[in-house]
Amino acid sequence: MDQLNNNIALRTIRKVNEGRFTDSHDLLAAEEPLEISLAYNSGISVGQKIISVTMRTPGNDAELAVGFLFTEGIIQDPQQIRSVNGIPFTENKILVTLNEEARPVLQRTERNFYTTSSCGVCGKASIDAIKTVSVFPVTNDDIVIDAGLIYLLPEKLREKQVSFNSTGGLHASALFDLAGNFMMLREDVGRHNALDKVIGGAFTENKLPLSESILLLSGRASFELVQKAMMAGIKIIAAIGAPSTLAVEAAEEGGITLVGFLRNESFNIYSNNRRIKINK
Repeated sequence: MDQLNNNIALRTIRKVNEGRFTDSHDLLAAEEPLEISLAYNSGISVGQKIISVTMRTPGNDAELAVGFLFTEGIIQDPQQIRSVNGIPFTENKILVTLNEEARPVLQRTERNFYTTSSCGVCGKASIDAIKTVSVFPVTNDDIVIDAGLIYLLPEKLREKQVSFNSTGGLHASALFDLAGNFMMLREDVGRHNALDKVIGGAFTENKLPLSESILLLSGRASFELVQKAMMAGIKIIAAIGAPSTLAVEAAEEGGITLVGFLRNESFNIYSNNRRIKINK
């Protein structure tokens, strides 16, 4: 297998079509483990702790690590971070070092050592640890956008999904402003990783909260994705696929407008429909 770049590998395959074998090539989405470690001062001593190992598509690893730590509630402010670096002489390991006075919140974040690309909360040590609390409280707002703007987002997403168009195997999370202008996109084999990369990028650039942004998800809307969006202060989520029951409940609780089944100029609004209007 030949690695073309961080995201894509070329594989020789055998195709079966109408009873015939033919040798061909296929482009595959890359998937590799990433070990995220945190170095910090506990107040008693300086320590280093492995926080998680997640299966991800290589690329934007610093954003993924920082976004993960933020959406898990472990860190709250980019000023807490001294550095984010790959660990020397190793692959697929990244170390986030906090400033001496920064104190991470680790009490409810114990995970099993391994997390698959399809599940971000399945490694949690307890049910109570699933929920995280955003540093951005739910507040009143007067955001209103036209339904026609939301119709246009999937096509804009497809235009930007370079790796997906090559492999068909990556999830995407994208940000648009309230006028529908593209802001940022990240892809990954794990839908939660793609969103952590987006939020990590915004977090690093001091662009949180993302209350003036629309989050578009290339697949379904799960509880975890809604919770991560809530942590970043996002008010509007649109998903190409279906939401889960817990996703809808979390969106309702967090004051988020949640749209699902966005396709062919139609969609469903599952919570807080006041932010979407139709201009006739």
